[in-house]
Amino acid sequence: MKFWLGASFADTDQFLELARTAERCGFDTLTLSDHLFYADFATPYPYSRSGRPRWTAETHWPDVWVTIGAMSAVTTTLRFAPNVYIAPARDLFTVAKQVSTAAVLSRDRVTFGVGVGWCTEEFAATGQDFHTRGRRLNEMIPVLRDLWTGDTVTIDDLPELSISPTPAEPIPVMVGGDSDAALRRAAKLGDGWIGNRIYTEEQLDTVLDSLRGWLDEYGRTGPFEIIAPLAVLPDADTFRHFAAKGVTGTMAAPWWLATPEEKQRYGEGTLELKIATMERFAEEVIAKM
Repeated sequence: MKFWLGASFADTDQFLELARTAERCGFDTLTLSDHLFYADFATPYPYSRSGRPRWTAETHWPDVWVTIGAMSAVTTTLRFAPNVYIAPARDLFTVAKQVSTAAVLSRDRVTFGVGVGWCTEEFAATGQDFHTRGRRLNEMIPVLRDLWTGDTVTIDDLPELSISPTPAEPIPVMVGGDSDAALRRAAKLGDGWIGNRIYTEEQLDTVLDSLRGWLDEYGRTGPFEIIAPLAVLPDADTFRHFAAKGVTGTMAAPWWLATPEEKQRYGEGTLELKIATMERFAEEVIAKM
């Protein structure tokens, strides 16, 4: 079982120390989320009952790839992934160059967590069509893989082209989302699936059943990563139970489960609280797996 640190909503000036601590504590991957701006969105947020986002205008959303580049400079083994990067809100070559450069600077420690997004306002702001985002992402993923090899590629009516720099190793592609279209995309085009909500066991069983069906449909028999944030208290035996179901990793932000004593001692939202709870999680859970 791999442990991913869900660092979304952290203040930007905390990320370098979070990365250092995550590596020291044995986390496999640090992940952060992607949003371009805050507004009074007309689009309902799909992961809350109210349809309103769980964050405010003051919440930090640092650029994913700039932040990963900085974190990679202060670590040596920790991997990095967006959960998830809204690639179809950008053009193909912007995505290709950003991800490739981050992979090179990190010495092949980037995983490309990608999804279609939900916010129509962000697509409008970048001039990309919201309604064709799924089809365009399906078309984008194989072309990105070709571009990341550094080989010459032919795309539409453009001349033969290539990009540089490109990584020494293939960049794993993890597809996010739990709609039928997202699970089908993951099974057909991804190296794995990454959940972007917190799942009960019953919810996850439904996702896994659908995912296995699509993997069978596409004849996928090789390794396939499943990273599932779980609505369980952190316990090594519980995580072993999910591993037996095919889950290869989970995501946690240990400060979400800080004790009242820890909150009083370190203060809510502080870097000190995050580090203390990460260290406790490493001792109580990661070390026992």
